[in-house]
Amino acid sequence: MAQNQSPIVTWSQYLAARLAAMGLTMFGVDTNLRSAAAIGRAMFAWDKRHRERACHSISLSFPDWPRQKVERVCRGSFEHFVQLAIEVCHTPRVISKDSWPTRTTIASLGPALDLLNARKPVILLTGHLGNWEVLGYLLAVIGYEIDAIARPIDNRLINDWLMGIRQQQGMRIITKWDATDRMLGVLKRGGALGFIADQNAGDKGLFVPFFGRLASSYKSIGLLAIREEVPIVCGYAHRVGPGFRYELGVADVIRPDDWQGRHDPLYYVTARYARAIETMVRLRPQQYLWMHRRWKSRPRHERQGKPMPKALRRNLEDLPWMDQAQLDRLMQPAPALPA
Repeated sequence: MAQNQSPIVTWSQYLAARLAAMGLTMFGVDTNLRSAAAIGRAMFAWDKRHRERACHSISLSFPDWPRQKVERVCRGSFEHFVQLAIEVCHTPRVISKDSWPTRTTIASLGPALDLLNARKPVILLTGHLGNWEVLGYLLAVIGYEIDAIARPIDNRLINDWLMGIRQQQGMRIITKWDATDRMLGVLKRGGALGFIADQNAGDKGLFVPFFGRLASSYKSIGLLAIREEVPIVCGYAHRVGPGFRYELGVADVIRPDDWQGRHDPLYYVTARYARAIETMVRLRPQQYLWMHRRWKSRPRHERQGKPMPKALRRNLEDLPWMDQAQLDRLMQPAPALPA
């Protein structure tokens, strides 16, 4: 968190954010979402840098798509993420113990609810797709205690305000400052621990397949699951509007028995949850954050212009869903992304 920001800047940013939120919540959520979509379309037209980055990522992920479809999905992604900013302000008013059945549809949460009802430790995982805030918030509303990992916002006043919204129904937030001990504590007492798991993890991350390219992923989720022998539930909340309406579902449940006997259990777990996130993105690709630099970091052999190491190839071949066509694509250096 930024420590050298002046009080004037901190308060100015905070007051501007609160005034904007106040103005937005004076109107109905569905009206605001239509306005947000229009703003997203304008951003798509004006923001050349992020538009080109997002379109490039989409075209590489869906190589058979014509340019027109790539641009349509990209534009939808811009619309969707402006709408998310609006929904953060409206969520406490829209999602409550009485109203949530009218705003959300439960598609396939059975495996997750079974684990949560058993009061046994579980890791809940999603990506920057759909509305991850609604996913955690709704589970808290219907009575499940969730501890979620979140990066603090640099402005402490805005951070405290948004954290308050997230925690209003009982969801607890764990920041990176005290993450390790609290994460272990949650799992040891039989709690649910939530992650957004599709961030780029840098050059030292674990490189696993994601849309036909190796993507750097954090090792911490797999290490926690293996060390504590807890299942990982990969779930989503997709907008099914118009308006503030979402479908919640589960794409995969990774259980301890699944990684037993694998050549490299950590690689298997990480690759499998990355595959689950890819599956969720494919359901509604316009609701994914394509403008973030998911493939920014590259494995050492690519950076050095060398062939894929035998150990990495062996890990890839050990994945049950891997075929030769996918393996051949992964062995090729990934195209450079726009800045």
